[in-house]
Amino acid sequence: MASRISRRSLLAAAAASAAAQEPLERFPRKIRVVLVGLDAHIGEILNPLRRLPDVELVAVSDPKPEALEAFGRRRGMESVRRYRDHARMLEAERPDVAGVCTPNGERAAAILECLRRKCHVVAEKPLALTIADLRRIREALRAAGVRLTMMLPMRFSSPYLAIKEVCDRGEIGEVCQIAAQKSYKVGRRPAWMRKRESYGGTIPWIGIHMIDLMRWTSGREFERAFSWTAHIGFPEIGDMENVTGTLFRLDNRGIAVLRMDYLRPETAPTHGDDRLRLAGTKGIVEYQAATGVTVVSASSKPRKVEPLPPSRSLFVDFLASVYLGRRHALPLEDIFRVNEITIAAQRAAEKGRVVSCSSIF
Repeated sequence: MASRISRRSLLAAAAASAAAQEPLERFPRKIRVVLVGLDAHIGEILNPLRRLPDVELVAVSDPKPEALEAFGRRRGMESVRRYRDHARMLEAERPDVAGVCTPNGERAAAILECLRRKCHVVAEKPLALTIADLRRIREALRAAGVRLTMMLPMRFSSPYLAIKEVCDRGEIGEVCQIAAQKSYKVGRRPAWMRKRESYGGTIPWIGIHMIDLMRWTSGREFERAFSWTAHIGFPEIGDMENVTGTLFRLDNRGIAVLRMDYLRPETAPTHGDDRLRLAGTKGIVEYQAATGVTVVSASSKPRKVEPLPPSRSLFVDFLASVYLGRRHALPLEDIFRVNEITIAAQRAAEKGRVVSCSSIF
């Protein structure tokens, strides 16, 4: 029988394992959390709760009755209040923090609603599908005086933390070329992902992860983008592109390439195959699951990086920045910048031309 391991289940298992090994995190007061929508990666918020005694999930909302019923059957979630309408939930519950996990096309409006209520926001990615909505969120965030983060958990994952350390030490010199891959099983996709208006594209949905990692680990800025996308075979996935390729021009005239597909066979042992390779003037560092993080440089023999730095929780890191004054490892400037670049890459595919990634802020 083909493996039915999903990326979501793998991430949940990894997060649960990490949470079991990490100490309790205490806050100066009780923090009331709600979920706006039950799509995508709600585990980023649910899994760390076991080590957060001062954080309580009080309510969830979703327009789909079956989603609410399924959530109510989760172990430990029986007492969490359930709503069909997120505006009613926000008004009734007055939460401190809202996790926004709606379909992509609905996310900007939901974030704006939470900001109007002066909730801190942990949003699924991307924040928005258009620059206009991205501007609205930025302006609303400034007016609300609250904090926002976005679900880019790969930045907190051991292999990519290790790559960042190698680059920061200068071990591979100036990064000149970056190559990244995401390859997934197509599996069974929810209805909203099969429609263009609610999905928005494969580049904004999964490409944003690797765009953030390429920029963050290398320290390079992205100036221009050109993309191709295609949907070949698999009529059951509707409007989803299952093949994409994006070429970026870096600020030092270097090149970054991102290739993605939903073509990984069901016989593969894992749902996804993520890879990242950075080549610099002094060496190369790369990661793939089969080989781990490896480095070859002018100053040392080829080696595998071990031990890796421990993975962390984005949600816990964000709460600690809000309530304990710590520095969040995902700065707001990086969040808006990676959204800008991702929108540019998607626009390049739609327009069939090179698009500038220049900042609008």
